[in-house]
Amino acid sequence: MTTPDSLETTVRADIAAAERPSRPIRWMLRRMRMWIDTHPRLNAAYRTGVGVVGGTLAIGGLLLVPLPGPGWLVVFLGLAVLGTEFRWARRVAGWFKRMLDRFWTWWRARRARRAASTAEAQRRNDAATITE
Repeated sequence: MTTPDSLETTVRADIAAAERPSRPIRWMLRRMRMWIDTHPRLNAAYRTGVGVVGGTLAIGGLLLVPLPGPGWLVVFLGLAVLGTEFRWARRVAGWFKRMLDRFWTWWRARRARRAASTAEAQRRNDAATITE
């Protein structure tokens, strides 16, 4: 069984490896994008399409947030799609990543404190039971 820390380390390593610019699929996509940039009408249509698809995903994800299911995941997917073309979306997605990392750090510390206080209360309870 893997521990949460080793799983987190593995996931972070996989993300870093996937974001390397030297990956063949990223190179192919970059070449396609450079070709699209040489055709102004195609470039405008591409940016419009990316904006519509990414915006629809992000807004649809926000509508799904109160419901059970992958609402936030869809929002992040929409921001990722928008981030392929728009710098503001990359900045927002980066900010969300940082805030999510801060939240998980806080959450783990909170759980550790709660576990420690529960264990301490249990020890006091056991000690009180033994002395009676």
